[in-house]
Amino acid sequence: MAKRIHIVEDDEDIRYIVCYILVEMGYEVVLADSISDFREQPPLAEDTGLFLLDVMLPDGNGLDLCLELKKSPATQHIPVIIMSAHATETQVIQQACADEFIAKPFDLDEITNMIKKHIL
Repeated sequence: MAKRIHIVEDDEDIRYIVCYILVEMGYEVVLADSISDFREQPPLAEDTGLFLLDVMLPDGNGLDLCLELKKSPATQHIPVIIMSAHATETQVIQQACADEFIAKPFDLDEITNMIKKHIL
């Protein structure tokens, strides 16, 4: 069974490109364009392998969502990669407890290698 990756990104072009690449790599992808959209989705499945979150979202902050995921016993073990053009790596790792940070604009090889590192 393919690992599931949840992408929370409000930029439609970035969502599309990253989703396309990950599906081609064999992952199942669940998309959300906001925090409320993410929360309205069905409960997380056991095969959830990673969260890929943007920082600046229309209805909240991806850093806060990351911290929430890392504090929850149900999701604290799932890696979180934060994408941002505005946050710094220090903010993301220390404040939000993210596993990885990738600055926008990013190289697709860089993001796919980062994802492969966390999903075995």
